Amino acid sequence: MASKKGIIITVIILAVITGVSFIPLLAWIVPQDNVATFVISDYENYLDGVKKIQEVLQESINIEYQNLHNGDITPEDYIKITEVTSSQVTTQISKFVTSKPPEEWVDSYISYMDAMKKFNEYIVETKVVANLIEKESSEKEIVETIQKIESLKIEYQEYVKISDESRPD
Repeated sequence: MASKKGIIITVIILAVITGVSFIPLLAWIVPQDNVATFVISDYENYLDGVKKIQEVLQESINIEYQNLHNGDITPEDYIKITEVTSSQVTTQISKFVTSKPPEEWVDSYISYMDAMKKFNEYIVETKVVANLIEKESSEKEIVETIQKIESLKIEYQEYVKISDESRPD
């Protein structure tokens, strides 16, 4: 029962993040003759907001990944969670691509976008592990994939660090 509660909580968190992430999009749907428009004027806060969403997604996937290894959730349930989480990351990447930051923020934004891409690869590889577990693959295959996951995690964290270091003063 606890694993179902965890899955439900994870899905609710991801659904809330999805809903919140589409609020800025609504400003673009408003007719052009309306005075109200949505413009990003505080690129630092926008990036910080995206980072917070990313941290929630990362924490959620890490908890569920651990639950997978502990046997608290099935590989099938974990795969469903990774698909939702990956979709969330893809949405964030798409928003980043269209954000058009000023020149002084470009390097930081590009590095963070690269971090999100690596994080998405990380999610996909954890899904591969779930598939390997489900198919009762060899321990060697699972260990090799876990090593790849750890490498992607390091790369993701490095891009975040580069993004932070390239922020304008």
